[in-house]
Amino acid sequence: MCRGGACPSVDILEGYQPRQTSKMYAADGRFVTELGVERRTLVTIDDIPPIVRDAFVVTEDKRFYGHAGIDWIRVPGAFFHNVRAGRLAQGFSTITMQLARNIFPDRISREKSLVRKLKEAKVARAIEAKYSKDKILELYLNQINLGNGAYGVETASQRYFGKSVQELTAAEAATLAALPKAPTRYNPRLYPERAIQRRNTVLELMRRGDVISDSEASLAKAYPMRLASRTSGGDLAPYFVEWIRQELDDRFGQQLYEQGLKIYTTLDIEAQLAAERALEGQLREVESGRLGPYRHTTYEDYIAKIASGEERGGGETPYLQGVFIALDAKTGAVRAMVGGRDFEDSKFNRATQALRQPGSTFKPVVYAEAVRRGYAPSHLVDDTPLTLEQMSGDPWSPQNFDLKFWGRISMRSALYNSRNLAAINTGRELGESSVIAMAHRMGITTEIPPYPSLHIGSADVKPLEMVASYTTFANMGVRSMPFGIVRVENSRGDILWQSAPRVATVLPRAEAWLMVDMMRDVVRRGTAYRATTGSGWTYPAAGKTGTTNDGTDVWFIGYTEDLVAGVWMGFDSPKRIKANAQGGVLAAPAWTSFMTEVYKQRGVAPSDWNRPDELIAREIDPASGLLAGPMCSEEAYTDWFVPGTEPIATCVPVSSPFEFFSDSTAPRRDSLGRDTLDVFRIPPEPDGVR
Repeated sequence: MCRGGACPSVDILEGYQPRQTSKMYAADGRFVTELGVERRTLVTIDDIPPIVRDAFVVTEDKRFYGHAGIDWIRVPGAFFHNVRAGRLAQGFSTITMQLARNIFPDRISREKSLVRKLKEAKVARAIEAKYSKDKILELYLNQINLGNGAYGVETASQRYFGKSVQELTAAEAATLAALPKAPTRYNPRLYPERAIQRRNTVLELMRRGDVISDSEASLAKAYPMRLASRTSGGDLAPYFVEWIRQELDDRFGQQLYEQGLKIYTTLDIEAQLAAERALEGQLREVESGRLGPYRHTTYEDYIAKIASGEERGGGETPYLQGVFIALDAKTGAVRAMVGGRDFEDSKFNRATQALRQPGSTFKPVVYAEAVRRGYAPSHLVDDTPLTLEQMSGDPWSPQNFDLKFWGRISMRSALYNSRNLAAINTGRELGESSVIAMAHRMGITTEIPPYPSLHIGSADVKPLEMVASYTTFANMGVRSMPFGIVRVENSRGDILWQSAPRVATVLPRAEAWLMVDMMRDVVRRGTAYRATTGSGWTYPAAGKTGTTNDGTDVWFIGYTEDLVAGVWMGFDSPKRIKANAQGGVLAAPAWTSFMTEVYKQRGVAPSDWNRPDELIAREIDPASGLLAGPMCSEEAYTDWFVPGTEPIATCVPVSSPFEFFSDSTAPRRDSLGRDTLDVFRIPPEPDGVR
């Protein structure tokens, strides 16, 4: 089994030494976490009370003190169970074998095979020959994975209960001993009821093993689950923490892990917790089927399969994933970041590493370029059919979500109703290169191929960059680049490195305000209305929903005057989430839940955007985009214009045989896009009279 170095040397265990970890702090100075993939505090066997030792022994290996590394009594039962199941469904690992597994390389330790088990058994025998039982148990209790990045009983005790392992009660000791079976499934923070059930099973094992008396067991089973706050536990914002760690690792290397640095970040703890609650709550709502039939593996089902051995963690996840990002609009400081549902199961940060199609959340980029080029919100754009030849030679005939076309509609209406053809036709009129340039000015760095489909969000983007691009609107034309580190100090308090906000002007204030006003209509009466204003949101806000082809990605990015937040949902391997998936239905409710909680905590409502004085107001006829006239339209509305872009001609009543446009031959249409009369341009007579 171990010929040719196939098994590691047990001497590795001799070099098991702690490191001085760096500490990370939130924006208000509160402790967030220690940096490192495995965070642990070592304790000696004498520092671990008997109640904790016995809880792990009776649960994991009740004959630990009587075997030499292999519990031969368990082997036949496990063998016949596996033969009957046709797979490796039941193990016979002892505490020593579990310790042995952890000194194998990851690629071997993750294998589910009889060969791996035999190698573990071989190394376990070598460990037993070299070390005493107490030393083996000490090593095991210092390295065992107990969930949430906590390795070892002392670290887990601090993170779950906010106290040293020496202070644990029988109920708390049993809670920790319940975790090695499935650290995520029995995580008391994520699943308190399930954790209590498993804890009580362990307490019963302890009673049967004479570790505790009948009365002690009954009392412990009735003990409530009292956990330390997450801020003191050090398991907060794992995706944000890892994002920061990677950036600092590139800059400081081993110094980060060995010299006890202090890292001060932009994280807002309350906002982070609100983001996690809002996202997970909405993901579970989708998986429940209450928003329509859901036919994929749920997160709950997946965790159950992991616990039973039917699934292996790591890699692409089969359940619905999500991202939540919140930024300070003025500076770009990242206040909250959720890069996935379960960091222990998948450390891939979908907020910073994934490339996903933004769908209709890209349309404001198109219309921002149009406003920059002098198009007014009332400007009529074509929501009409289009067929183009692709590079493959096949025709491309894009559709609107409702499979209808509305004809000539205002740019404002096209945006808040998210009309695909209007965005494509407008983008083609502007030119793909100019739209791409606007996207880059707004902070999107990924490659955007110059195809017409880019105008409806076909080019892949990083979610963090897509969300951050909306700071251009929230901050009245000034883009803020996202950042998470304020400064880094050494143990003496000397500043080793600090960052500063990076901002750039993309649009003049007047043009940016027009974009904000158009995007407010998305919330006031557009595709996000039901999930925001219709659900009780009353503060000034704007945003855009997004849904990609076949409903594989859903988005909502919304903002107030001081906070930009974005939600994405989808699968790691893109596939339709559900029939009729829409960003306004699936993603936007998480944004509303988050924003409502954040502003309730702050106790201060967000301010409205001040309208620049140079903008002028005009009454507009929606059918023609011209100035409203008497009897022209009952649906006239007030719109705003940068001086020089306002219409100067007045619409003509429907009963008039002619309309006199100075430079247009477009047919007049009603609010539903139907032709109501033909429009002519009368050639001038020689004397100049029309």
